[in-house]
Amino acid sequence: MAVYTQLSDSDLATLLAEYDIGPATSCKGIAEGVENSNFALGTPKGQYILTIFEKRTNEADLPFFMQIMERLATRGVVAPLPIATKSGALYTKIKNKPCAIISFLEGVWPRSPDIGHCAAIGEALAHMHVALDGFELTRANALSVDGWEKLIAPRLAQAEYLRPGLARLIERDVAEVRAAWPKDLPRGPIHADLFPDNALFIGDRLTGLIDFYFACTDFLAYDLAICLNAWCFATPREFDFARGAAMIAAYETIRPLTDAEREALPTLCRGAALRFFATRLTDWGDTPPGAMVKPKDPLEYADKLAFHRKAKGAGDYGG
Repeated sequence: MAVYTQLSDSDLATLLAEYDIGPATSCKGIAEGVENSNFALGTPKGQYILTIFEKRTNEADLPFFMQIMERLATRGVVAPLPIATKSGALYTKIKNKPCAIISFLEGVWPRSPDIGHCAAIGEALAHMHVALDGFELTRANALSVDGWEKLIAPRLAQAEYLRPGLARLIERDVAEVRAAWPKDLPRGPIHADLFPDNALFIGDRLTGLIDFYFACTDFLAYDLAICLNAWCFATPREFDFARGAAMIAAYETIRPLTDAEREALPTLCRGAALRFFATRLTDWGDTPPGAMVKPKDPLEYADKLAFHRKAKGAGDYGG
């Protein structure tokens, strides 16, 4: 989350006239994240999140994102519910940009994830995959192998500047992951960005999965691989086996992995690390001056790749 687009009082009043939630009593920009402009919005009817879609978000993808959240929220998964306009639309426009208002979920994201957090995420991820089984809309993953290469190739000199020798390692990673990438694993809608700052907890209780704006159709086990990267490293070079074991075991209580998924897990984890290295490298150089956001360090994922290169099977991740 971030703020790229500023709103005046009249902008906000015009927008809220389309909804049946009353006028704004508060509206404050949220600085975390890197993709869209986000605001904590209050009205007489409650608290909401207003998102203005920027940068990589294609308006044509919004029905996919909104209907996923709506389906999850109405099937018992702790996801935000999109608020419909008076005309029934799940999104609209402000300042010529698409935007949406969604329900506010209580909780805070865990700054230091522990085994309990990882187990809760593994279980919730599997519940999400099961709840979305049969979802009719599809969206290609633009940030799969071809997408990483398009982002990384023109920025190899920047990678080399950040760490001498890194460009050669990343080129090899891309080539080897492409060659090993699985062809036929169980597929469906995935979150694709379930980092700690996209999960809310009150104490040890998971209260929300948020920010579905990278959701796409891909291998279900790839979603798990993303979470292993995001939640289960004690340091960028040190994978926490206990956290990984807790996450995988909790996931499998709801949806057991196939043998093929277990075999592919190291490749999927390495690919997930490349995906986040690629987008962080891009944001590192492309974030506009004055944006209320701090880009994340791509070297964190360069370090995680060092672990994934050595992994041989699901057992290396606790599975």
